[in-house]
Amino acid sequence: MKIALVSPYDYPYPGGVTEHIYHLNQEFTRRGHQVKIIAPSSTDRDELEDNVYKFGGIVSLPVSGSWARISVSLRAYPSVKRILKQEQFEVIHLHEPLMPVLPLVVLRHSKTVNVGTFHAYRPSHPGYLYGKPLLRRFVNRLNGRIAVSLVALELVSRYFPGNYTVIPNGIDYDSFAAPAVRPMSQFDDGKLNILFMGRMEKRKGFRYLLRAFPYVKQEFPQARLIVAGAYQSHEVVSFQRYLHQLRLGDVEFVGRISEEDKPRYYRTCHVFCAPSTGFESQGIVLLEAMASGKPVVATDIPGYRHVIAHGREGLLVPPQDERALAAALVHLLADRELRERMGRQGQVKAQAYSWDKVAAKILDFYQETREKKLGATKNP
Repeated sequence: MKIALVSPYDYPYPGGVTEHIYHLNQEFTRRGHQVKIIAPSSTDRDELEDNVYKFGGIVSLPVSGSWARISVSLRAYPSVKRILKQEQFEVIHLHEPLMPVLPLVVLRHSKTVNVGTFHAYRPSHPGYLYGKPLLRRFVNRLNGRIAVSLVALELVSRYFPGNYTVIPNGIDYDSFAAPAVRPMSQFDDGKLNILFMGRMEKRKGFRYLLRAFPYVKQEFPQARLIVAGAYQSHEVVSFQRYLHQLRLGDVEFVGRISEEDKPRYYRTCHVFCAPSTGFESQGIVLLEAMASGKPVVATDIPGYRHVIAHGREGLLVPPQDERALAAALVHLLADRELRERMGRQGQVKAQAYSWDKVAAKILDFYQETREKKLGATKNP
């Protein structure tokens, strides 16, 4: 099958949608399909995979508590027409198909089977609300619709009712679950490690974890907080100043880590913590920690409560509540048997999210959608 994967977001920049596309590309190619990626990119052409069509003109826009790096290139219109005519794709899979500008241009000119995946969650969506009269025309060009979670489904169907299939984001389960993965040696010293993995956006809630950490240290002086993610050094200056004022040590800002080291960081921790305040549609980091056999302390927000069962794979606490966060962390750090039991249960649950299973479901959805479109064409 000849497949196009379309992203509105800067392809090399870390994010759930771009990682989703990257792994689908890997899985589809492994299964013998021909895949092209159509996406904005701030990276030089020779640093991208050979199958990526790159678009420039990237700007950053605030979206759902984060910053979306999208292309507003005026060259997209003729370039997309040329690419679609040249490639003759059998399926075009658009991720966040209603985001400007690239997915909308592709939808406008596509004459084949169009599948859209909706990733985002937020309590409301002003863009959908006020843009509904225009966007409905593009939604109607989708032959199949996917939502990555029940909360993502609830959001998009509120504005654009219709038939949706829930197919979640995936994880590289084998990489995280492999018994051969070893902890990071510099942190494998007998201390109890708490891991945070994420960007320094307000919605990720790191400040609440940092405020909770002194309470944890009171109970466990040998506790350590490891902070990893795609953030810049200037983004943590205020946090470091806060730690200096409290004379609080054992907080390690390691910053961006490689994909090869990521499983090792999960394996290093005793508890993984995700203190996000909202706008999470699923929680990939939760699943990565679960696949690594680690218990999770997370906030009780819609996107997380469908992944973590409180008391089974981890503990859920109210968002923006550092005392509750600290109490949950202390509870797990104090009970090794509970941590191990939750870790085992989480690892079993995470198997359902492996990329091979997710990719198989999406390929089946492509085939069903193609057959429905063909049937509709034969029987108008």
